[in-house]
Amino acid sequence: MSSTENQKTPMPVAPLKIVYLNGSHEIAKPVDSYIAKTRKQLAHDRKDAELIPGYIEPSYILDAKYSRYGTGEGKVKLNESVRGSDLYIIGDVTNYTVTYKVCGRTNHMSPDNYFQDLKRVISAASGKAHRISVILPFLYESRQHRRTGRESLDCALALKELQQYGVSNIITFDAHDPRVMDAIPLTSFDNFMPTYQFLKALLRAVPDLEFDKEHFMVISPDEGATDRAVYFSNILGADMGMFYKRRDYSTIVNGKNPIVAHEFLGDTVEGKDCVIIDDMIASGGSMLDVCKQIKARGARRIFIVVTFGLFTEGIDKFDKFYEDGMFTKLICTNLTYLPPELLKREYFVKANMHKYLGRIIDTMNHDMSLEGVKSTTGKINRFLANGNAVME
Repeated sequence: MSSTENQKTPMPVAPLKIVYLNGSHEIAKPVDSYIAKTRKQLAHDRKDAELIPGYIEPSYILDAKYSRYGTGEGKVKLNESVRGSDLYIIGDVTNYTVTYKVCGRTNHMSPDNYFQDLKRVISAASGKAHRISVILPFLYESRQHRRTGRESLDCALALKELQQYGVSNIITFDAHDPRVMDAIPLTSFDNFMPTYQFLKALLRAVPDLEFDKEHFMVISPDEGATDRAVYFSNILGADMGMFYKRRDYSTIVNGKNPIVAHEFLGDTVEGKDCVIIDDMIASGGSMLDVCKQIKARGARRIFIVVTFGLFTEGIDKFDKFYEDGMFTKLICTNLTYLPPELLKREYFVKANMHKYLGRIIDTMNHDMSLEGVKSTTGKINRFLANGNAVME
């Protein structure tokens, strides 16, 4: 924030407290540091900031202990008071590296385990917090957002549970289908997009990109990613193409219908730099198949851009495709756990989201509108108008 903005900043709704689930420290700690640093700087411009109890602190992270019984049953203990606080719970439900013992055997935490721990934290707060907000960068069960036949409706049920637990705000990023918020119409649900951070990371990695219809094209790998691709292409003034998946609906493999073929709709990609944009990479099979097909159509350079890099089947096949020249860079955010080996790859570029998330939390704690934080169109337009100058 600028000093002018700081002078207009209202009082916080309540003292800020942050709790993170097991394995989410890599997200929560940098966010906490950003907020602490910002507020310390604010104290120089607003002397009254130091008079607000709990406003200027070295850290806002609350001490929480997660433990398990021998059977695998869990509990959470908060070692600090949360009475009257504005409590934010941050959870990366995809971090499979956290383990616990069940009857002497090692189990890896699953999204279901994390969601139970999330509810335990809310329970441990015992209704003492002034307000509770839940931040799930990867929305729990977001791929099971609609019912086809006799299926569970997991994401909607999870949101209903959080509503019933008294959660005031739910914050997520690039939800698989944000319309799932219709399950809780009276609860605040904010879905943020990392478009600006994508563009910043892409241009820092590849500064010679030319954003026009002759040199650049945005590709949607399937029907679900069309909205993302439309926005990205429109704001850059580039063309857009789309693949759609033909599936074998008579068979289910690993919980989904296998893809028979990818069909392409759009102008020629020959000689153009192409960005394939989507919300996530799971196994990566369909994304790499799209890369292969675009390359076969004569694309110059291919950039994979995704919000969540889950890599459920490892990164070996990405290494192979990179070595074969099928793509140039892979960009994803640090909103979920990233394998250490991925960070060492020369093709990998990280879109840092910690500052963005810190601004979201700080803005909400002051009960200010999130529109200015959420809308990045103006920032991107200003950047493009300045002739691809260094992004802030």
